Amino acid sequence: MSPLRLLASRLGAQAIRLLVPHDVQVVSWQLRSSGPPTTLPNSRSGSSSSYIEEMYFAWLENPQSVHKSWDSFFRKANEEASSGLMQPQPPSVVPESRPALSNRTKTSKLVEDHLAVQSLIRAYQIRGHHVAQLDPLGILDADLDSFVPSDLITTIDKLAFYDLREADLDKEFQLPTTTFIGGSENTLSLREIIRRLESTYCQHIGLEFMFINDVEQCQWIRQKFETPGVMQFSSEEKRTLLARLVHSMRFEDFLARKWSSEKRFGLEGCEVMIPALKTIIDKSSEMGIENVILGMPHRGRLNVLANVIRKDLEQIFCQFDPKLEAADEGSGDVKYHLGMYHERINRATNRNITLSLVANPSHLEAVDPVVQGKTKAEQFYRGDLEGKKVMSILVHGDAAFAGQGVVYETFHLSDLPSYTTNGTVHVVVNNQIGFTTDPRMARSSPYPTDVARVVNAPIFHVNADDPEAVIYVCSVAAEWRNTFNKDVVVDLVCYRRRGHNEMDEPMFTQPLMYKQIHRQVPVLKKYADKLIAEGMVTLQEFEEEIAKYDRICEEAYGRSKDKKILDIKHWLDSPWPGFFNVDGEPKSMTCPATGIPEDTLTHIGTVASSVPLEGFKIHTGLSRILRGRADMTKKRTVDWALAEYMAFGSLLQEGIHVRLSGQDVERGTFSHRHHVLHDQDVDRRTCVPMNHLWPDQAPYTVCNSSLSEYGVLGFELGYAMASPNALVLWEAQFGDFHNTAQCIIDQFISTGQAKWVRHNGIVLLLPHGMEGMGPEHSSARPERFLQMSNDDSDAYPAFTKDFEVRQLYDCNWIVVNCSTPASYFHVLRRQILLPFRKPLIIFTPKSLLRHPEAKSSFDQMVSGTSFQRVIPEDGAAAQAPGQVQRLIFCTGKVYYDLVKERSSQGLEEQVAITRLEQISPFPFDLIKQEAEKYQGAELVWCQEEHKNMGYYDYISPRFMTILSRARPIWYVGRDPAAAPATGNRNTHLVSLKKFLDTAFNLQAFEGKTF
Repeated sequence: MSPLRLLASRLGAQAIRLLVPHDVQVVSWQLRSSGPPTTLPNSRSGSSSSYIEEMYFAWLENPQSVHKSWDSFFRKANEEASSGLMQPQPPSVVPESRPALSNRTKTSKLVEDHLAVQSLIRAYQIRGHHVAQLDPLGILDADLDSFVPSDLITTIDKLAFYDLREADLDKEFQLPTTTFIGGSENTLSLREIIRRLESTYCQHIGLEFMFINDVEQCQWIRQKFETPGVMQFSSEEKRTLLARLVHSMRFEDFLARKWSSEKRFGLEGCEVMIPALKTIIDKSSEMGIENVILGMPHRGRLNVLANVIRKDLEQIFCQFDPKLEAADEGSGDVKYHLGMYHERINRATNRNITLSLVANPSHLEAVDPVVQGKTKAEQFYRGDLEGKKVMSILVHGDAAFAGQGVVYETFHLSDLPSYTTNGTVHVVVNNQIGFTTDPRMARSSPYPTDVARVVNAPIFHVNADDPEAVIYVCSVAAEWRNTFNKDVVVDLVCYRRRGHNEMDEPMFTQPLMYKQIHRQVPVLKKYADKLIAEGMVTLQEFEEEIAKYDRICEEAYGRSKDKKILDIKHWLDSPWPGFFNVDGEPKSMTCPATGIPEDTLTHIGTVASSVPLEGFKIHTGLSRILRGRADMTKKRTVDWALAEYMAFGSLLQEGIHVRLSGQDVERGTFSHRHHVLHDQDVDRRTCVPMNHLWPDQAPYTVCNSSLSEYGVLGFELGYAMASPNALVLWEAQFGDFHNTAQCIIDQFISTGQAKWVRHNGIVLLLPHGMEGMGPEHSSARPERFLQMSNDDSDAYPAFTKDFEVRQLYDCNWIVVNCSTPASYFHVLRRQILLPFRKPLIIFTPKSLLRHPEAKSSFDQMVSGTSFQRVIPEDGAAAQAPGQVQRLIFCTGKVYYDLVKERSSQGLEEQVAITRLEQISPFPFDLIKQEAEKYQGAELVWCQEEHKNMGYYDYISPRFMTILSRARPIWYVGRDPAAAPATGNRNTHLVSLKKFLDTAFNLQAFEGKTF
């Protein structure tokens, strides 16, 4: 019997487990000539030994019947066993009493050694990054742990872990198909195997990728990094890298010389980031990318603007002039928060490329989902379904990447169909410190990048003081993103040469680190010395390159002194060509009527109540809803859901793309919308009737989001940035839940125009209303939005002809609480028909979705009709205003409670009720008209929210201004409270009855002084 037959008959489960790693597909020899390869059946069980025995017998008959790796293995083992090259197995393994088994022992030892080498290779691939030389300072392990894994051969004595000896170092071993360290060679000595593994995995690059559950992707990465000689650069590439390092470092040096006492959050210590980003852009451009959208925090932003985006240097330098006057209204922002948009030729590829850096506040990672949303929109408008034309790059700080939850939320969106951008290149500037916090106190994970593992993104750690390693890693990262359309992380392990900012003293808290930093030779000098030693450049050429860039900076500095006015419009990251006049002003200050022809309403209603696809089976309950829609259409009425349908549908007809996103928006949290129909018999077969309205309509996107507010609202905000000709809406599951997206609301939506002259038409739909559902499902916190509204409560406005539109243009956002479906219909259409874009906050109803009185007639929506900012009393009280004793102002759902109570008390002639549909900007003109109409009436503001919440604190001073403080406006509603609503149904009803009684008690305010 041959040695391999004996081998095949005694191989057990443990040997097979080592022989066939979990990510390796073994070709089934039975199908070798007749079909595609299959994986080894039950390769983790002991029964696999018989499978290998059969494969060996087949190989004896025909070596071509098995995979070439097995053919090579069987040949090698057979030759060595037959020639007696193997030493006898130790007595402890094979008893001396069985000398006849010597050949069997030799074969067994051969197999064990080969399996050990395969395990060794795998250990380096999995854990080699733990011992890589990543920290340029050499004082801290990048993974926060100096432990050396026991299965890595860092010393000779560790050979024993694999039952290998020093004598085995020069023995030749067959390389498995899961490594490329051999290049064109199939065998290497153990010594050379270890050397090549250390060279690949334990030097200045640390690779984390073996957790990826895709064999092809793992093999791709192995080939990129393991293949011998793969990281080679031409003389021209090295000279380009040196020049880019010169630009990066000398820019920072120039700013430090000219403005030594100014904060700029410079890039010193990670100057290699500039050539790194340029390499990603160059490689991506080479592969067809035409538009790159970047997001980053403030550190290094000015350098990126100057040397990557190519912002004019004089525009950057003039930002440092404290006497510069602002040409634009608004507060503006500090220079290291600003964005930029630039179209230019990429010199490396001679192709056009558009670069935009999205403006970002100091809330660090807040920009991440915004960039992704803008990228998604750009891809959508270009029809770039695979992200081959538009891509995003996100730059992060190490502490923020590990600590900010929005980073995970953004990663979580990366593979969702309606949110994917087909891969993002993440670059982490790993300063190994967060402000003053040691990383050992700042994160629980070994690396700051571990969050990326959740989406199987490969992570490439690299020592930032090795520029060539950085450039190679960045090139591979760009190629990975283009090949697999997946995220990838480049972790630039570097240091921060100065403190948190240029005025900060880091020695207070990190004395040892900064002693080393002060001794650290800058990366530019290191690399220049290296190239000079190699003969790639001369010292004179290097000095000339420095002088050349310094001269460019000095000339730009001279030009910057001529700047008298700072025009922030030059810093727009999302220009809308053709939407505004050349000077950036709206083309008009008028808004056309928002009504539409009745036949359009009827057509939309008909489609909304049908199923456009043949053979599509819907739920019986949904059939009743569709029949109800059809019945309303015949009766020329709409409820809330149908009004929304008609607003969206009419805009689609006009070429306006509509996108609605949020948690459960397809059906609607309250099961009222049903924009996506699901076949009851066929899994994942759906129908969106809204996309079947017109032959040449704009597309409608409605998509359920992940259970995220911060990330998803940021995403939709970014989406709305890309084009003014789209209605982009985000709906909270309940209005209360917007509080976890407060950062986006505060930093981007409320203040975006004031800080960055950035118009944005995002719409927030926030279900709101006190209905006894408890403090977490009642209030969308209208008081917060009103507090941030910028209209002046004490300024008496001039009621010009364009007052309504001018007021909207001057505000930072629009806040409405619609009480009728028609109002909702009109305000959505007005959002697009306005000659500018403002964020729109809509407090949407819950119970009114099905309230029998909350319906509107087609007459309120047809051509010639418009949004009513105020809906005045139109009942008996309006016919005899002089007899009215009380005029109640309110907004939203409480109107229906008030009307019902007024009717039950028979006070229709004594009490008038006026609704504010638009709360901010405040409708001064219409409120004045109403108050003057009812001269003898008491004025009351009634709200269902508690007194310290809701609208009262906002409307009260504005009423006083418009009435010149001649008449008081009394408050009726719930008393002040800490929580926005009660969780007890009975308590809710009692408080409701109490304030309704007060609202209609005509003696309630007698004797009270104002």
